[in-house]
Amino acid sequence: MTGLTIEAVLTGTARPLRGEEMSAIAKAPRHGAVVVKPLGLDGDEQADTVHHGGIDMAIHHYPRDHYVWWLERMPDQPLLGAAGAFGENISTTGLDEHTACIGDRYRLGTALVEISQGRQPCWKPAHRLGRPALVAEIVKTGRSGWYYRVIEPGVVAVGDVLTLERRPYPEWTVARVFGLIVGGASKADPASLKTLAGLKPLSAEWRDRARSLA
Repeated sequence: MTGLTIEAVLTGTARPLRGEEMSAIAKAPRHGAVVVKPLGLDGDEQADTVHHGGIDMAIHHYPRDHYVWWLERMPDQPLLGAAGAFGENISTTGLDEHTACIGDRYRLGTALVEISQGRQPCWKPAHRLGRPALVAEIVKTGRSGWYYRVIEPGVVAVGDVLTLERRPYPEWTVARVFGLIVGGASKADPASLKTLAGLKPLSAEWRDRARSLA
């Protein structure tokens, strides 16, 4: 894979989303270099640190490629006019869940990051976009996006290049793993769950889930 241009770098702070429930899903574009730390981008927050953030979920990448599909279903949703509708930190075109793999290491600006898991869909993007069916649609289609852990800190900016440096597990695409862990495919493929339970680059949470589903 040749390098992909980073089209948007986004961060957000926690604010009320539904009643008193807080979320940092509303992220704003950053201009200039942003520091990439072990727990994510400088200036980015997670309101729910139980289900978001941490070493294994430091940076959220959502493919801009999916926006056309979502716009066909939500043509009047203004948030789909720019990157960030799904709370992502990084936006590119040309890489999706069927080509990105668990354990992939990418040079993100000057930082080095590694794909750790797909993004578990939750109520927050569904509420923000005003589409109750969105969680089920993500589960069904696998348009989940994914998370990175940070291997080497650095800086990243719009216009930098995302370059694949290592792909040790090409058979474990984000789409395949998401289907097994979240999408229900494990019922027909229990042997793969046993392999996932020992796949070290996979997040600890998803390895535990693989063990519980096996």
